[in-house]
Amino acid sequence: MAAVPAPTERLVIRNWVDDDAVAFAEMNGDPRVMATIGPVMDRSESDAMLRRVRRHIADHGFGLWCVDLDGEVIGFCGLSIPWFTEGVEIGWRLRSAFWGNGFATEAARSVLDHGFDVLGLTEVISFTAETNVRSRRVMERIGLIRDLRGDFDHPGIPEHNPLRPHVLYRIDVERYRCCL
Repeated sequence: MAAVPAPTERLVIRNWVDDDAVAFAEMNGDPRVMATIGPVMDRSESDAMLRRVRRHIADHGFGLWCVDLDGEVIGFCGLSIPWFTEGVEIGWRLRSAFWGNGFATEAARSVLDHGFDVLGLTEVISFTAETNVRSRRVMERIGLIRDLRGDFDHPGIPEHNPLRPHVLYRIDVERYRCCL
């Protein structure tokens, strides 16, 4: 079993268990959650994604871990390797009922600590649709800086889709250690 980030004041960041699939599917099936991410997923698509997430953790020793609040799955936060660019990405997704409470920021800080202090990463990137203001705010709160030259059209999103333009943020270990 892969090591997980340290718990935060309110959250446990842990590996997934089979019973988590229901809450994971609820999140991925919520039009509010998926509005700035991509199409709403049905249960079989969500289950397939969870299998990929769990496989990534098994293969790499890190991934998109379950974020748990008092025994309830509220979403995920973690590190992944994008299929179309270099680097290790930090990302998160929360069930909409838990938005606006600082949970994404809290979990992401623990994940960054884990990435730099435990995994020995030298840089972490993050990206999102240009229109995803909520995620961009989290990126800024955890110390990532926008890389204007790195903004791109996401290759997995069709042309003319408003979610295709993406913004890129990054933080290196020196900034992480000195400034946060």
